[in-house]
Amino acid sequence: MSRKIIGRKKECERLDVCMQSSQAQLVIVYGRRRVGKTFLINEYFENNFAFKLTGVYGKSKDEQIRLFDTSLSLHIANNKSNSGKNISDNTKSSKDWIDAFFNLRKYLEKLDTNKKQVVFIDEMPWLDTPKSGFLSAFEWFWNDWGATQSNLVFVVCGSATSWMDENIANNKGGLFNRHTCSLFLKPFSLCEVEQYLQSKEINWSRYDIVQCYMIMGGIPYYLSLLQNIYSFSQNIDHLFFYSNGELHNEFEHLYRTLFSNSTIYIKIVEALSKKKGGLTRDEILASINRASSGDLSVILKNLELSGFIRITNFFNKKKKNSLYQLSDYYTSFYFKFLKDSYGTDEHYWSNSVDNPSKRAWEGLVFEQICRDHVPLIKHKLGISGVLSEESSWFVRGDKNYSGSQIDLLLSRRDRVVTLCEIKFSTGEFSIDKEYDMNLRNKIESFKRDTGYKGTIQLVMVTTYGIKQNRYSSLVQNQIVLDDLFSF
Repeated sequence: MSRKIIGRKKECERLDVCMQSSQAQLVIVYGRRRVGKTFLINEYFENNFAFKLTGVYGKSKDEQIRLFDTSLSLHIANNKSNSGKNISDNTKSSKDWIDAFFNLRKYLEKLDTNKKQVVFIDEMPWLDTPKSGFLSAFEWFWNDWGATQSNLVFVVCGSATSWMDENIANNKGGLFNRHTCSLFLKPFSLCEVEQYLQSKEINWSRYDIVQCYMIMGGIPYYLSLLQNIYSFSQNIDHLFFYSNGELHNEFEHLYRTLFSNSTIYIKIVEALSKKKGGLTRDEILASINRASSGDLSVILKNLELSGFIRITNFFNKKKKNSLYQLSDYYTSFYFKFLKDSYGTDEHYWSNSVDNPSKRAWEGLVFEQICRDHVPLIKHKLGISGVLSEESSWFVRGDKNYSGSQIDLLLSRRDRVVTLCEIKFSTGEFSIDKEYDMNLRNKIESFKRDTGYKGTIQLVMVTTYGIKQNRYSSLVQNQIVLDDLFSF
């Protein structure tokens, strides 16, 4: 594995299996835009491809085919030069995608059959322009010839995750069950972000790294833009709040290149950004002023597959009561601080260290970070091997009882429910008399509303732990920031 690759151990091991196989391999690599798909494939294969093509956003069928022909000619010339063999370039310009893939086949047939030949098509969804016939041509190429070549490793990649899922991974036609390996790249964990920053000689505290994660998540491309000559706050100002910052106009570009009708997608994520607990399906419809669901299921699935939203279950409720929550950190940051703030203050982040609104936002986003690192929470609690279901719970107040909410519950098969109370602070968190009563009322409200009779364990997840005092005994276990950085 290349020393430049941070994390991605399981993905590299899976690629190792593909390279050692005696059968043709059709490898799918997909995941959110900017998550590092292209980098992983380029680094793993050390940019040594029999053929490589990258689709271009917004180009016509004829333009894409012309790029295909150009790339093929370059690879033919390069292989001829490196191998010393007479690999002639007598291919004609392709009239359509059938022609293009037939020319690719003729070229690959001339290469060394005793050596693995790796073909990489990046951003494949952008090649499948309307009425282009691209997908059917690729299906013909693979089924008629590619699948029979034991030395062929064909890697397809795309940021339009919904297209990759529908047309390749879960294709119902000629490509049904044809892929041999599917790699879905997730954003880096906190631990991987720390490793990546250290590789760039950025040695921030874990507190700063968590704050960075609240804005960028574990998206490698965003992290690659950080500079070690600036502090954390200065980096955020330079990237997001300067008018010429690299990420100043990222939002529109991100959604426009992923979704053909980006307007409706943006409306939905904006609605979710205003409700930290999430929205039900009906509430989403109301928020975007639509009377019927129509294609909402497809839109929500696309957003989920692309990593922008997550589905969270209510404790002991049916799936139809699920909540849709915004899970993309950058999108959340955009709607909170960027959408209406461009051009107002190029040093906004540096000047808002003690801003109460920012502090409140950090507390909410830290809850999301904890949800994204539940396996590490379970590891610290010693319950990694215990089956559990992650959920949330809330009850609205009435004239008799006040409302209450728990953002993260772990329902365990050993009849224990772990209630996670999450607090982000600059030092040890102190439980006072009022907060102690709040916790006790929350537990009682949970019992009363759900009728739960099993064991309840209260766990505090904080940055630097709980200050021991007369009110801290209610907490049975605690998780601190360092625990979220474990391997």
